[in-house]
Parts: sequence; structure tokens; C-alpha cells
Amino acid sequence: MSASACAGGQVRGSQSTAPQPSGSAATQPAGDATFVYAPHLEVVTDWDPASSYSNEIIAMQNVYESLTRYNPQTQKPEPRLATAWESTPDGKTWTFTLRSGVKFHTGNPLDAEAAKAAIERTMKINQGAGYIWGSVDTIEAKDPTTLVFTLKHAAPLDLIASSGYAAYIYDVKATDGDLKEWFASGKDAGSGPYTIDTWEKGKEAELTLKAFDEYWGGWNGPHYKKITYRVTPELTTAWQLLQRGEVTFVPRLNPQLFAQAGNTAGVKTSQAPSFQNLMLLFNTADGPAKDVRVRQALQKAIDYDGLVAALKGAAVKASGLVPQGLLGHDPAQQPKQDLAGATELLKRAGYGPGGKELELKLTYAQGDDDQKLLVTLLTSTLKSLNVTLDAKPLAWETQWDQGKSKDASKRQDIFVMYWWPDYADPYSWFVNIFRSADPISFNLSYLKDKDIDKAIDGLPELTATDREAAQKAYADLQTKIIGTQAAVAVPYVQNYQRAFSANAGGYVDNPAYPNVVFVYDLQPAA
Repeated sequence: MSASACAGGQVRGSQSTAPQPSGSAATQPAGDATFVYAPHLEVVTDWDPASSYSNEIIAMQNVYESLTRYNPQTQKPEPRLATAWESTPDGKTWTFTLRSGVKFHTGNPLDAEAAKAAIERTMKINQGAGYIWGSVDTIEAKDPTTLVFTLKHAAPLDLIASSGYAAYIYDVKATDGDLKEWFASGKDAGSGPYTIDTWEKGKEAELTLKAFDEYWGGWNGPHYKKITYRVTPELTTAWQLLQRGEVTFVPRLNPQLFAQAGNTAGVKTSQAPSFQNLMLLFNTADGPAKDVRVRQALQKAIDYDGLVAALKGAAVKASGLVPQGLLGHDPAQQPKQDLAGATELLKRAGYGPGGKELELKLTYAQGDDDQKLLVTLLTSTLKSLNVTLDAKPLAWETQWDQGKSKDASKRQDIFVMYWWPDYADPYSWFVNIFRSADPISFNLSYLKDKDIDKAIDGLPELTATDREAAQKAYADLQTKIIGTQAAVAVPYVQNYQRAFSANAGGYVDNPAYPNVVFVYDLQPAA
């Protein structure tokens, strides 16, 4: 995952084809009880389940649990720590029935009071994705297995409770001391199938999880008893390790290696649609891109079809901000390259062929070959329009800090980043990226529009009470943000391309939890 929350750079690595190592995954011993995940970035930046909003999701979802979990097949939440739930017709009161007999890794029981305390602490801290509970007015632990939420306004709380971030239920009584410091030391207070075994920040084998013997789901049948996260920045190296049987799962491969993996004995591949898209956020507040004609010209200059073709199955052309499979997806928002239109807009703004040269600053994720390809193609196209693109690859934190700079002159004209939702709903794109924000966090187009803000604020209630109206509201917002304001261009939505050991059975991608492998659900070969 990215280096920050739902945004940032995901390293795709070298586009070169790796040499064949001796041996193959098929010749290695099967049925190893340790599942080895080879992420490209450091795993843990924040161990606190209230504020965690980064790459550690790939581990946290195996350590912590939420009330519900999103099922991509049914496109609905399914039971996790809650076995049943219902809401009043107005969508403002939700009652969840909790699973009995659940223990935290601390040994304390998980009941309604404990769940209430965890959610209220997350709401109080209000960091990361804590905003997801913004509709909650009060929480009542009616009895040990009944949790009642009273909302300020209607909201789809069953879906919110399945969020990949900030929906974790954890033991707030894990320590008598400072809980945040306790988490930061590498301890956990979850209820999931695995608990933290070792954590060595900065090491290649950064993190190991071990089975929690008292897990409510039990350990009958074949299961992986350990998970190791082995940080492997280079794709060619990860691919070689997979072939040698030293790692079990590689979350990303470039097109060449993915094709090779599909023809390698002992290796399985998986390609699945995601909810993750790439965005070019244009600076609407300062610099030359403050002119809406310049922003519209940039939108028209992008070779959307050529870029997707060059990615060879790793992406599909976007249609608006909302990927297919989510409420709010609008097929009418599909963009097209229009160089004649771009030229005319630049001319009207005083730039373009025969006019004044336009210089723009762009930042993108260091090490991400997909973004590099976009930048290469766009730089060439803009050069023909008398536009010079000063494009710099940066580490995510560096890029993000530049975008948030209090000195507006230091900010980018174009900020390239990925985004995916905190839960399986498009609200995350709009409230985080396009709602007015001060100080700046992810609103890196610096858009400020009161009408857009008001429409965004009404989305959760519409989603809970009138999905048809919510669909129209999302379509209208995309027309305003992409069309009228030209605050963003969205070239593509990623396809997840995975490679993993044939000995790991039952793997299914879940786009609501990007790059997460729910290891407990897998069956290691005997």
C-alpha cells in the first residue's frame, strides 16, 4: 500500500524481466505453516488502531477486527464481530448484536462495553479515518451483546463499520499507562486470528504475526500459524524469492513479470478490479493552473487510451472519480484526449504554440513505474503544446509535505497520487480531497467551493435514505469538480495483479481492503 493512508505512491519497481533463479516454487516444500508476504514498502508507521491510516493495514486486518466486513461478491457488509444488525426506517438508530465468547489478545473479554469504549476513543482522537464515525451522536451498551448507535443524521453504519481504517474494535484497558505509547512499542489489543510476535522496524523481515490460540473462529483444519512481512522493494527480487519458495505472496508485478508468472510452475496469479484510481490534482488556488482554462487544457492533453494500453492490463480507463462497482460510478464521465481543444484553451489563456511558454511543476511517486509512464507521455505531449513540465519523483512523505506547505509558492501545480476509499463507498474521495480544508491534508487541489462542500456534507444521509438521489448527487458533484472546476484528471483505475504460491489455496482479492491478505481464510497445502 501507499506510504500514507489512502493516498500516495505504490512502488511498481523495475520493468525489466528478472533472470530465472535455480529451482522454482513447484520444487519447494509445500504446506509451510508460515505465510510470507513481500510488500514493497515498510509495513508499520502507526500501531494505534484508532489513528492507523497507512501501509500497516496489510497486517492490522489480520490482528484487529471490525463489526462487519465488506463482501465484494454480494457488495454488502457481512458479519465479523457483529452477527446481526438492523436500523430504524429513518436510518438514525442502528442496533448491532455482538458475537459471544470473543477474547482480546490481552485476555479480556470483548463485549458491548468494550466495543463502545474503543469506538468512542477513536472518535475522540479523531485522526486518520476517524471521521467515519462523524454521524454518531451516542453509543449505548444495552447489554453484553447489544450495541445501539443513535446518529445525528442517517448514515449507512453497517457499511461504515466495515471500514479498513478506524473501525477496529480493541481493548482500551490493555494497559494502565498511556495506551498510545503502549501500542507504539509494538503491542496489540485486537481480537483477530493473529497477534504480534516480533517487530523490528527498518529490518527486511520487519514483522511476524503468530496465531492467537484463543481466537473465536478456532484453528481446526489447515491454517497458516505465522505471517512474516518481508520488505522487498525491488520487484525482480520479490519475483525471484517467490519462484524459490522463500515468499508466498507478491502484491504487485509489472506487466512483463506478471505474464511470466502466469506460465511458471508452482505459481498462481490473480487479476482483479480495484477501487484504486490515479489522480492528477491541479492547483486551483495559485500559479498558472489557477486559470481554469489551463486546467481544462491539461485534462484534454492526457492520452488516456494510450496510457491504459501501455499498462497492458494493469489498469482500466477511469470514468470520473468513482470506480465501477461503487455507488456514484458514472459511465458518462469517461475522458478523451483532445489536443485541438487543449491548444485552443491554452491560446485563450495566453500560452500554447506561438504564445508564451508555460512552465508547470509536477510531483509523483518515486519508484512507481506506472506514474513514471504517465509523466513521460504527458511531458512529451505538452512539449508539443509549448508547455514545459518540471516533473520530480519524490518519496510520498516529501511529496505530501510539499503539497501541504504553508508557503503557497512551494506547492506543486500538479500533484499525482492514488486514492481508494476507507470503506466501500465513494464518500472518501469527496470529503477528503475536494471538501474545503484548513489546514491542508489531502485537499491538494486546494479547491474551495461552498456549494460543493454543502453537497458533500449531505452524501452520507442520502446514501442511507435514498440511493437513487445519492447516485445523482455523486454524478452532479463529479460534473462540477471535473468539468466546471477542472480540479482533477483521473486517467485510470488499477487492476490488482498478484502472484502467489500455488500452495496457498483460497485467495480472493477484496478491493475494500487494498493489498490485504486475510491469511486465516487461506488453506496451506499439506
